[in-house]
Amino acid sequence: MKLLHVDSSILGTSSVSRQLSAEAVVQWRQSHPDTTVEYLDLALNAPNHFSADALGIKTGVQAAPTEAQRFENAVSEQLVSQFLASDVIVIGAPFYNFSIPTQLKAWIDRLAQIGRTFKYTDKGPIGLATGKTVIVASSRGGVYSTSEGGQAMEHQESYLKVVFGFFGITDVRFVRAEGVAMGETSKAAALSAARADITAVTGKATPQDVEAAIA
Repeated sequence: MKLLHVDSSILGTSSVSRQLSAEAVVQWRQSHPDTTVEYLDLALNAPNHFSADALGIKTGVQAAPTEAQRFENAVSEQLVSQFLASDVIVIGAPFYNFSIPTQLKAWIDRLAQIGRTFKYTDKGPIGLATGKTVIVASSRGGVYSTSEGGQAMEHQESYLKVVFGFFGITDVRFVRAEGVAMGETSKAAALSAARADITAVTGKATPQDVEAAIA
């Protein structure tokens, strides 16, 4: 089994999402000792934002790709191949300005390739990256899950669930710590709740616990 561990927080050792994603990987390996891990730090090694050069070769319009297009295509191919070769993807995804870090979005843009992770048919799009498990370690400074207004401002977990679902991945599990900027008591409670989620979603709990954690 191959696990891809992806971090995207710019906060280094102060990052809650990095802490939680690392703990999720440790617990997954304890439950699945045959797992090998590959690590990708998007804060240190993010692809360029999606551009015409990144799209160029994919369109097939130009007979002779430019050097810039060949470079960007090589980056995209390396990232999508790494993703497709993984059985489990653990993602540290902090909540930045109501969404995800631009580094994480740039990575996802490189994964969204027709014929690799999805295709269009006469009945609509079909995801091609089926059979994978995605675990998202989500951190939020405030609390957004408990009110209608907060949920309307949340484009972090909702986006990730949609985009991975578009790729054909139906097993998307969330570990959430929210309210981490609302004082030490709130942060401690958030981390405790998130660690209970980690125990459930990494296979160290009953199926009923898992369903409750990802509901």
